[in-house]
Amino acid sequence: MAHSIRRGAKAALLVTSAIIAAPAAMAQEAPASIAKEPASAEIVVTGFRASLNSALGVKKATAAAVDVIKAEDIAEFPDLNLAESLQRIPGVAINRVNGEGRNVSVRGLGADYTRVRINGMEAIGTTGGTDNSGGVNRGRGFDFNIFSSDLFNSLAVRKSASADVEEGSLGATVDMQTARPFDFKKPTATFSAQGSYNDLSRKTTPRLSALVTKSNDDQTFGVLMSFSYEARRLKEEGANITRWTYGGFNGGFNAASTVPGYNLAQINSANLYHPRIPGLVSYDIDQKRVGASASIQWRPGDRTLLTLDGLFSYLDGTRAESQFQAISFSRSGTGKPQTIIRNGTVDGNGNLISGTFDNVDLRTQARYDVLRTTFYNLTANLEHSFSDRLKFTGLVGYSKSAFTNPTQTTVTLDAANTGNFFYDFSTRFPTIRPGVDITNPANFAFTSGTSEVRIRPQTVDNAFGTAKGALEWKANDILKIKAGVDWRRFTYGSTEQRRLSGETVVNSLNAAQIAAATTVFSGFGRGLAVPAGTPTAWVVPDLNAFANLYGIYSNPTYAIGGIENATARGSFITVREDDTGVWGMGEFNLADRDIPLRGDIGLRYVNTKQFSTGYASQGATINLVTANRSYSRLLPSANVVYDINRQLLVRFGAAKTLARAGIASLTPGGSLSVSGGSRTFSAGNPDLRPTESTNLDLSVEYYPARGAIYSVAYFQKNISSFAQTLSTAVPFSSLGLPASLLTGTTASASDVFIASTPVNSSGGMLRGFEVNMQQPFSFLRGIGKNFGVLGNFTYVSSNIQYLTSADGSTSVTAPLVGLSKYAANGTLYYEDKKFSVRGSVAYRSKYLTAVPGTEGQSWNGTNRTINVDAQITYAPIERLKFSLEMINLTDALNDQYVDATNRLNVLTHSGRQFNLGAKVTF
Repeated sequence: MAHSIRRGAKAALLVTSAIIAAPAAMAQEAPASIAKEPASAEIVVTGFRASLNSALGVKKATAAAVDVIKAEDIAEFPDLNLAESLQRIPGVAINRVNGEGRNVSVRGLGADYTRVRINGMEAIGTTGGTDNSGGVNRGRGFDFNIFSSDLFNSLAVRKSASADVEEGSLGATVDMQTARPFDFKKPTATFSAQGSYNDLSRKTTPRLSALVTKSNDDQTFGVLMSFSYEARRLKEEGANITRWTYGGFNGGFNAASTVPGYNLAQINSANLYHPRIPGLVSYDIDQKRVGASASIQWRPGDRTLLTLDGLFSYLDGTRAESQFQAISFSRSGTGKPQTIIRNGTVDGNGNLISGTFDNVDLRTQARYDVLRTTFYNLTANLEHSFSDRLKFTGLVGYSKSAFTNPTQTTVTLDAANTGNFFYDFSTRFPTIRPGVDITNPANFAFTSGTSEVRIRPQTVDNAFGTAKGALEWKANDILKIKAGVDWRRFTYGSTEQRRLSGETVVNSLNAAQIAAATTVFSGFGRGLAVPAGTPTAWVVPDLNAFANLYGIYSNPTYAIGGIENATARGSFITVREDDTGVWGMGEFNLADRDIPLRGDIGLRYVNTKQFSTGYASQGATINLVTANRSYSRLLPSANVVYDINRQLLVRFGAAKTLARAGIASLTPGGSLSVSGGSRTFSAGNPDLRPTESTNLDLSVEYYPARGAIYSVAYFQKNISSFAQTLSTAVPFSSLGLPASLLTGTTASASDVFIASTPVNSSGGMLRGFEVNMQQPFSFLRGIGKNFGVLGNFTYVSSNIQYLTSADGSTSVTAPLVGLSKYAANGTLYYEDKKFSVRGSVAYRSKYLTAVPGTEGQSWNGTNRTINVDAQITYAPIERLKFSLEMINLTDALNDQYVDATNRLNVLTHSGRQFNLGAKVTF
């Protein structure tokens, strides 16, 4: 830790030196006054540089630590994806899914610790992802990929708390604002069209957007409408290993197994690890995203403004999955206990990194998902000034995100006890070489008790209702008093259906019937440098043929059920949460008294009431159970800015904050799942306490010229009552569940299940610093003045206590889940009146996704990522602009691992994206 602090101090000194040494020429455009509130933002921007200048004005004037991104033109955000725009802000890192930003983390705190508000009210947007990208979002995190960025005017990231901003975030509050009619000085209409091409899927799809707004001449009534449509056709593929496990897991290897230097007891011990399901996967993704926003503003008098905002988004997608697996290594009974290691190599970390095997069960599977998210947000804002000193603001709103997965169907084919199977994990992308022809359907069987038909439709609904009001009294020229009350109701509900007879109960097929209902998937591995011998094609079930010929949606054998189904029942969860807050604060600005000090001091009181339901075991039966609880907290906060001069300021913040537990984790019930070789049981914890933190922020900011900033910020969060997921491996018989739950599955009561439950630990300390610079080269002559650069670097360190046993007697200390120790972003741009080009690089160091890991692993994580994007625009005339956007130019890998030894878990890529289009404005 001391070494990390020394490195932080060195970085701070370097930034300070750079500030002191900045050329005097930069100072000639200094602002005329200190800390004056910016005027209401009218959209009069001329490009990327203008959007940067506007954002800096807001940052400098705000007392709290706030970073802003503005639209660089009408209905034109700097990036196509909102999360990708946010990652340009210091301290922000993103998770990408299928090459597109999905979630954000701020200062090392992940999506569940970051609140999102849309037009002033909290919201949650939910989508589904692949299993290795987190699956369906059942937490409080926001999925930014449900929106087109064209619908938004600005994003703000509030890194320090103030009493007037609702609680719920440890990392930051992200404010997303759609455009409004009074933002525009005159009637405006803009239309854009693009073609989008992905070089892995080799498909071109359309992208369209439009915005129309008009206000009357005296700006007392205005209407704005915008629309967006985007189709995406993507492919993601690579290796999918589904973790590693130890030799003795699932009954151990066959007694005939041999590994040089190891006896059978050592092979089947807890000290030798092997890949759990060596496999290959390809996802074919087809998405359509429709969005619209509308806004009405009415000013009935000089003192009153009423604003109605509406936002709608509909994400409609399908995902077709083709997968090949050596499932024998994770299958008990007839799987791993029959598998013989003929030869193998063990590395210095105890990993069986290569080997030749006999009696290996192979599996291919096809899965098809329909994934739909419907999101809408409605708000009404009222601002009324009773006098020059007294002002009222109020908001009521409702937001809903409805995710449905109406089709989730998987069919598997199995080849039992095949010989001469080989794998080699000595290279990052492994060699996986079957000993039989896996393109020949004659080598596979579809047999009841082994093969599977999984049908698992599911839903997740989130809704928010909000009402809040506040009064602002200007006591004098230096002090404003604010007080308010806010109420929020959050409701959550999830459902799932599964097969009533069990997923391995199928109508067996003969060779001819299999041949009639299969197809060969081919073309795997383009751009991956797949090792020789690893297959690029394999036979998979044709799901349409299985439906048409064998009635998997109509035959009673494949009937599905919900609450009446033991394995689906645990997904029926409801949670209702009511949060009531009362707050007061004082805002001060002593500039008019020749004291360059401004800021705010406040206190928020919040009461939370939670009611949850779920299904849980009560003796030999499973019943619906409920849980109630409430708690209250006092949350003080303060933000102070000392303006040393017109260019240099020091900003300080202190606050107590909280983030409520993941919403699905509050259920009093549990959920059992047996899927292939995977056996899991997840239980909720309705008594899970919120994660709380005491925060300190300190920054020095230097603004040498218009559009320029050099800054360094230190932050510290003392995290307590940390909510973690505790995972342990236990036999099913130890779970206290009735054995009847296993009927129709391949699992037995002696099988080991991964049992997970959320618990509170004592937490720990998080510290870090950010270095930020933004500099237009306007002090240069000639073409050089059109260049500019922006960049930032973030360092975060944390030591969090994670429990490793249910009774809390053992624990480990590790970094916070989702925290990247290092993150950096850089952009170099050129912009003149007609031509603009910029290139951006985003770096994120590796981070953990689960602590502790399962099956004896220390943890799970994702390795570092480097993403490179670029954009070129050309405007031959004022109203017409052509653009070329290039995303993920390095085709960055999604590289996931398990354990401190970096065992490969997932390694996929999704290709490069190119968008070519034109935009016209009237």
